[in-house]
Amino acid sequence: MGNRLSKIATRTGDDGSTGLGDGSRVRKDDARIAAIGDVDELNSQIGVLLCEALPDDVRAALVAIQHDLFDLGGELAVPGYTLVTDDHLARLDAWLAHYNATLPPLAEFILPGGSRAAAQAHVCRTVCRRAERSIVSLGAPERAAASAETVPSVADTPRRYVNRLSDLLFVLARVLNRAAGGSDVLWRHDRGVGTAGHGK
Repeated sequence: MGNRLSKIATRTGDDGSTGLGDGSRVRKDDARIAAIGDVDELNSQIGVLLCEALPDDVRAALVAIQHDLFDLGGELAVPGYTLVTDDHLARLDAWLAHYNATLPPLAEFILPGGSRAAAQAHVCRTVCRRAERSIVSLGAPERAAASAETVPSVADTPRRYVNRLSDLLFVLARVLNRAAGGSDVLWRHDRGVGTAGHGK
């Protein structure tokens, strides 16, 4: 690993291309690179969330997820390679069931807010949904048909992982609001729309 990281500024990407883990090179706006970038951004946003005061169990789960996402990025960087497995999905499902059981049922939509940690969890959730869209796009049949790759564009597991992770991040946002002594910020569907601030 040390040898791989000994030179950060290689200048090989100055032409707008970047290298994949299998040694091939693609344009930096390739769908595969977009998916890798969105997963990387999600991991970075979770890093910001980890700067907040969090319950120990939530912190441990998020750190484990960061490692999973690094694996997921590695899988996307090597076409045909598998790092994320059904065991990763099962762990997300277990966390989701555990934390969801601690929350009251939702009778209304909620807004992304409340405590700072909960708001950041919602940011993570929305970035996760973008990563999911990128991974779905990468695996689209029309892209696979047009691609020179001789292996599937992306396996099913990464897509399933980010789909379930976004659900978990939503639930964790609710958990974090309660841990901070607050509650969900509910969307008020019956609110009146006044004219204040419109000069009327």
